[in-house]
Amino acid sequence: MFWKKKQDKKQLNEKKTYPTRPISIHELRQAVQQYANTLQQGVPLSVIINDDLTIDYHLLAPYLKAIPEETYYMSKETYEIFEEKDKELAEHIDKIQRAVDQYKKQKGELPIIEGDPYKKVSYYKLESLNLISQRPDKTFYITKEEDLITYNQPTK
Repeated sequence: MFWKKKQDKKQLNEKKTYPTRPISIHELRQAVQQYANTLQQGVPLSVIINDDLTIDYHLLAPYLKAIPEETYYMSKETYEIFEEKDKELAEHIDKIQRAVDQYKKQKGELPIIEGDPYKKVSYYKLESLNLISQRPDKTFYITKEEDLITYNQPTK
């Protein structure tokens, strides 16, 4: 009995190594979804996101059966996944989403341009409360779902 427990503990401490191979963003999204389905209630998906917004591939490796060759980024605020070329977009989404949330908390309303049918984020309103120091090149909109931002213009 003692020997069995010792073996089990040893196996838990050994990390399985996975090969490195090309992984598509679609495959990665599926692996993230599978991983999310295993999380205990109350554990946020953000546990797989590193400080630099890269994804902790070691947590996803059992689902991918590999480590991606590519570098992917994930927004901590919206959990959207981006390719290397869109890293800056992931950073802007996080920055603007935090500012929108803070604005709503302080003012009790969304920082949108008055009369805009698409709920375009007003950078002026965010700047007026010192929530952003510079405007991103992209236009962001506020979605109907949980007041999350998106860079895709909504349809009417």
